[in-house]
Order: sequence, then C-alpha cells, then structure tokens
Amino acid sequence: MGAGRMTDGDGVIVRTVLDTGARKAGPTDQGLRRRLVDVSAGARFEGNAGPGGELWFVLTGTGRMTPGSGPQLTVGPDTGLWLPPGTAYSLQGGEPGLLRLDSVRLPAGPGSRRTSAARGVGAAPVEGAGPVEDTAPGEDTAPQRSELRDCAVQVTGDRRFRVLFGPGSGCDAATQFVGEIPPGRAPEHSHPYDEVVLVLEGTGVLHAGPADQALAPGSCLHLPPGQVHCLENTGRSTLRVLGIFHPGGSPAAKQSRLASAGG
Repeated sequence: MGAGRMTDGDGVIVRTVLDTGARKAGPTDQGLRRRLVDVSAGARFEGNAGPGGELWFVLTGTGRMTPGSGPQLTVGPDTGLWLPPGTAYSLQGGEPGLLRLDSVRLPAGPGSRRTSAARGVGAAPVEGAGPVEDTAPGEDTAPQRSELRDCAVQVTGDRRFRVLFGPGSGCDAATQFVGEIPPGRAPEHSHPYDEVVLVLEGTGVLHAGPADQALAPGSCLHLPPGQVHCLENTGRSTLRVLGIFHPGGSPAAKQSRLASAGG
C-alpha cells in the first residue's frame, strides 16, 4: 500500500491510499491506484486521466465536471464516472461544503480504450447496470456518468450489489460496483481478478492470510487474484463497500461461485 498526501492547488487535497503497482517490478502504471480527492467549494481539480483510464465515485458533496470534450456534467453523492484514457477534466466543487471523490486509475493495456464494445456494441452488457450517459457519442475521450440510484439491485446469496460500470455497460476494462453485506460471516473464497475495496459504511473484519484486518469507513484493501478471503460484517447494520475489479466482468456471471461461497 502506497499512502501519500499532496496538495493540488488551492482548495484541493489528493491522497493516494492504495497503489498495487508499487509492489510490482516494471512500469508503475501497471497497477490499480486509488486516490481520495477533497475539493473545496469553488476550487478546481484538473488534469488528464491516466493511460488506462479512471473510474470515479462521488462520496460526498456536489460539483460540476467539465471534460475536454462534451458538455458539462453535474455530479453528487453516488455518481459514478468513467474517464477513458487521456480524458482532460476540470472538476469544480459546489456549495456549500466539501466534495470528496474516490478515483481509481486503471493499468494501461488492452481493454483500456473506450471501444465499440465498451459502448455496448458487440459485448454482453453487465446485467443490472444502470443507464450510462455518454456525453459525446463517437468521442473516445468523452467521459460517461452513471447514477447508483438508476442501477438495478442484484442479489448473490445474502448479499446485494449494484453495478455502475462494466464490460458492455460503459467500461470495457473494469467493473465498478457498490455492495451491501449483512451482519455475519461468509465462507472463505477467492476471485480470478484484482479487486480493490473501499468501505463506505459499517464495521467488519477482513479475513485473508495470517492476520485479520479491522474494517471501518474509509478502510481500503486490495485482494489480488487467487487470494482466499472473506469479509465479515461484525456490526448490527449493513456493511457497504465500493469495489472495482480488473479486468472487468459481471458479478452476476460468477453467481454460482459467489453463491456457494457466500459472496
């Protein structure tokens, strides 16, 4: 985990909370990099998406996103955004308070470009994904927006999730979803993809490897391919998590494995 903090201009604080590429030999852009970005009212967070593109999720606050191509977008809590590789952006914080953004930079490589498959042509859409707003059809660098409230609830065992982006539903390279875990512990299991998780609400424990890890709002974790693990909800309320796995795929397509393992 590569934690860091930097100030990106007046009123903007960027913190790197996870960088899976820091553990790998070779180019540093071959991992998933998660950043938390705080943008004060009226301040601007500006730049270009990385070579693999970026998946954003607004945690709190409101603002306006001005892309390099396409019209301006309004964003608020539970808004998801897919920024294809190289997308120019300017995110301005709105009134009255702080806008907090989760930003995950994807590795460069095949599937990063927003191809016709990513726009829903020639690829099976992720079941239950909400309608994706393409701000400038035909532009490879046009960002897309998805609202969590518009995404269908899917059930796997005793767990619920909603997919904001995935193959055939806006982003061919990765899947972004919000999951809900009820109190209790599921059997241990593993996945064939890289997964990064941010705890949004609730408390719990990650069981993975020789030592358990306590979970609370703001906890961030990385589950590499093949890592045997389970998330236990030790509280009385729902444990709510924001997850991204890479390469992309449908959580519903893995239902048989997840159902037998409890998710």
